[in-house]
Amino acid sequence: MGTAMSKRAVPPPQPEHVRGGRARSVAELLPDAGRAAFRRFGFVQSAVVTRWGEIVGERYAGVSAPESIRFPQGKRAEGTLNLVVRGAHGTMMQHIAPEIIDRVNRFFGYAAIARVQMRQGDVPAPRPRAAPPSLKPVPVDLGASLRTIADPELKAVLEALAAGVAASRGTPVIVSPPAIGTDE
Repeated sequence: MGTAMSKRAVPPPQPEHVRGGRARSVAELLPDAGRAAFRRFGFVQSAVVTRWGEIVGERYAGVSAPESIRFPQGKRAEGTLNLVVRGAHGTMMQHIAPEIIDRVNRFFGYAAIARVQMRQGDVPAPRPRAAPPSLKPVPVDLGASLRTIADPELKAVLEALAAGVAASRGTPVIVSPPAIGTDE
């Protein structure tokens, strides 16, 4: 009994798919993922959530948390800020709603919020944000003017800038790169 061997056409080997681009760290990817999640739930700027304690103060941030901002269709003004308020603090938060609107609008820089809606719920305890440490000492003559700045992030950036200016000597020199095709 003879076995007939059928010849099957073997497909040519496929070249491996080469992925383009460079490897990116997780830290580079997270802001985009966070921004998309915040937008999905109604936040145009995630900074409202992350800086809630700075916007309304630690006292009110301890008993409330922003949930979303809803704008009328086609507008980016006259929105409604939805808050979760802990337990019996709802009455107090209703009384200061105009102040919350004012503070959030001051944060945005325009009249983004017109109303505040509140619902009772559990609010996680806010985590205090530590200012980034200053790596270099600030010159004495520049340090006096920086002591009056209240925002710790701005102060740290300005201290780093002042230290960089103090470390430089003379005017900056801009060196142009050699032209392509020259022997230099």
